[in-house]
This record gives sequence, C-alpha cells and structure tokens, in this order.
Amino acid sequence: MPKREFLVPPLVGLDQRLDVFLSEKINELTRSQIQKIVDKQKVKVNSVIRKSSYKLREGDRVELEYEIPKPEEIKAENIPLKLEYSDDHIVVVDKPSGMVVHPGAGRTHGTLVNALLYHFPELAEVGPKERPGIVHRLDKETSGLMVVAKTQKAQKDLQQQFRMREVNKHYLGLVWGKMPEKKGKITWSIGRHAKHGERMSIKTKKPRKAETQYSVQEEYPEYSLLEIKPVTGRTHQIRVHFSASGHPVVGDTRYGRRKVKICCPRFFLHSYRLSFIHPETRERLEFSIPLPEDLKNFLEKQKKRGTFSKVPS
Repeated sequence: MPKREFLVPPLVGLDQRLDVFLSEKINELTRSQIQKIVDKQKVKVNSVIRKSSYKLREGDRVELEYEIPKPEEIKAENIPLKLEYSDDHIVVVDKPSGMVVHPGAGRTHGTLVNALLYHFPELAEVGPKERPGIVHRLDKETSGLMVVAKTQKAQKDLQQQFRMREVNKHYLGLVWGKMPEKKGKITWSIGRHAKHGERMSIKTKKPRKAETQYSVQEEYPEYSLLEIKPVTGRTHQIRVHFSASGHPVVGDTRYGRRKVKICCPRFFLHSYRLSFIHPETRERLEFSIPLPEDLKNFLEKQKKRGTFSKVPS
C-alpha cells in the first residue's frame, strides 16, 4: 500500500482545502477517491486525522496511505450516435447535451465512450482504457462536434495537433447582456480556484495562460449570441472567461447567474464548427453543424419577445 508525505511550503497550498491539495499532488487518484480516503481516516496532518475541508497552513506535514483502485471494465452500450464522418482512422460525432464524454469517478455507464465502443469495438485498443480514442472533451451539458481517433497513430497525431493549436474549434454561445465590443478577446489566466478547488477561476494561485476570441452574431433584449473560438484549451475556459467578464453563459448554474429564472432548456453552448488535419491523408477537414432544436427554439422565442438585431459580419 503506497504511503506519501507532503510538506506545505510557503504560499503554495496555504489556506487550501486538504482534499484539493492532495488531488493536485497525486495524479493517480481523483478528488472523490481522495475524499473517500480522508473519510476512512487514512490522512493525517501533523499526526492528527483531519477532514477534507481542513484548511492547510504553512509547514503542515500531510501523511496518507492508500490503495490505487483498479479501473472498472468499460462496457460497450448500444447508445445511438449521430455520426458526421467516419473512416478507418477517425470518427467525428455530434455529442448530445447531457452526455459525459468518458467514464470517471462515480460514472461508468451512459458515456460517449460506452457508445463508441459499441459502434467501433476497435477503439478498445486505442489509448488509455478509461478513455479510448479520446483526444479532447466537451463538458457534459455542451453539445456539438468532437473528433475521435480509431488508431494509435491517429490519436498521437491529433493530440499533437491540439498541443500545437492546429485544431480550430468554434462554438455558438448565448451570454447575458451586451458585449462592450462586437469583436474581442479575453486573455485572463485560468487555474483552480484559490479556495474552491472543484471550480476553475481567474482567481488562482497557479495561473495558466488562456485566450478566448469572440464575435457578436446577434443581439437580443437580454442576451448576445456569440461565435466563440478558444485559442487555448483550459478546463471550463469559455464558461470561466465570460463569467469573469460579467457576461456568463445563459443557463450555466456553476459559473453563471443561479437565481435568474429563464426557460432555456440547458446552458447555451454548442460546438458547431471543427477543423483539423486528417492524420493519414494530411488534408484539412472542416465540419459544421447547426444549432440543436432546443437551442434554436429558445432563440426564436427571444426574437418574438422584443428588439432583435443581427450584427453584420
């Protein structure tokens, strides 16, 4: 059973929750797994058993012992998929809102990976067992285009394209209010929230550069429809950037306005255009899909409510 010991240095980890601190230090465990270890009283701070919510101080000595859980077998499930393209090397899918991309802590069924394994069994041999073929992700509630690798070669090539920022992703997002400029970019660095480690934030002790470009497409009485291009790929980047700018994504209950009642069926973010270089032919491919019916219908209702203007490109 592995045993680990950490010393909390000045500033780094100071006033941070114990479970958040450990989740950043131990890559082989998820935060929920770490919380279970804490609940079993396997974690001590200065030889005293502490809870997950304990706030660390400079000089604290954190000790724990744990077992690395065996990954659960991911089963293929007959879940319908909307395929935009498929060949021997890649597949492009339109992920529906509400579907998690790959299994994680507490979720082993109903994910995109479960569905992909049913339709493309060969994916089981591509990449890590828990996320075969996956080279990028969309949040659970975000819908739209994703590319998945069918071979090891394709996966490595696509991962490199993402690292080199050769993949172009464009979203349609509805945000609260009117943007100060018709075209612009947001460049605040992003990292784990200094106190709430389960959230991303521009208020962080470990900032990473992030850039999000946008252009206003349409304006409504209360909202703005934007085309959004994340130049970098930080976790929850679009949601965090627009929330921090005072224009959160409509329907986003984590980073947005929780107390405002709206009839939007879910948060309004859709990956509608995707472009990348085919890992075998080296041809640049581009895919585009329209807004899903639920989001399209919501916009139509807004047009009937009052002043609406389409912004010239």
